[in-house]
Amino acid sequence: MTPFIQVITTLADKTSAEQLAAQLLEQRLAACVQISPCTSWYRWQGAIEQSEEMVCTIKSRRDLFPDLCRALRALHPYQVPEILASPVVAGGESYLDWLNQELRPPKENMD
Repeated sequence: MTPFIQVITTLADKTSAEQLAAQLLEQRLAACVQISPCTSWYRWQGAIEQSEEMVCTIKSRRDLFPDLCRALRALHPYQVPEILASPVVAGGESYLDWLNQELRPPKENMD
């Protein structure tokens, strides 16, 4: 198991998704954010809803998840934003090294 995670959230449009991605990258809470369109079906306030959304797949590290969650809640326009994290079990060594270089250093290594 690696220390890395992928976090999923959805937004209503491409502009919002791009703004969120830029903020997370600027704060070094994400090394990469992939944005893809999707159609979501869900139950909301007792009714079945359907909408076109943008899925953001955020590449980060497990120790940054609390800060990433806070940032997502602060920046996200949804009343109940989707925030789901999955572990990265394994990956290409050079890609994982790159992820680590682009994220905030772990707190125990900060002076």
